[in-house]
Amino acid sequence: MIEPKLEVPTELRDLAEKTIDQAEKAFGMFFDAANKSVTSIPSPGTEISKQALSFTEQNLKAAFEHARKLVHATDLQQAMQIQSEFLRSQFTNAGEHMRQISSGVMNAARDTTKIKL
Repeated sequence: MIEPKLEVPTELRDLAEKTIDQAEKAFGMFFDAANKSVTSIPSPGTEISKQALSFTEQNLKAAFEHARKLVHATDLQQAMQIQSEFLRSQFTNAGEHMRQISSGVMNAARDTTKIKL
C-alpha cells in the first residue's frame, strides 16, 4: 500500500518554522531569566534547581527540533518514524534525568547530615 504524500503548502511550512523559532527564542529568554533568578538566591536546593532547569531546557530544545522535523515530513510513515524516535529518546533522557536528580538529592541530603553532625 502506498502512503499518500502530505500536501502541505510551502507557506504553511514556513509559517510553522517561524512560529517554532519564535517560541524557542521566547523560551530561551525565559530560561536565561530563570537561571539568573535561581543563582541569585543561594540555598541548599540551588544545584538541584539549576539541574532541573537544565533538563527542562534540554527537553524543550528536543521538542522544538522534533517539531521542525515534523514540519518537513512528507508522508504519514515518515511522521510516525519521527514521532517514534522522539518518544524513544525522551524516555531514555527522562530515565537519565531522574537518575541524576535522585543522585543529586541523595548527595545534598548526605552533605546536610554531615554539616549538622
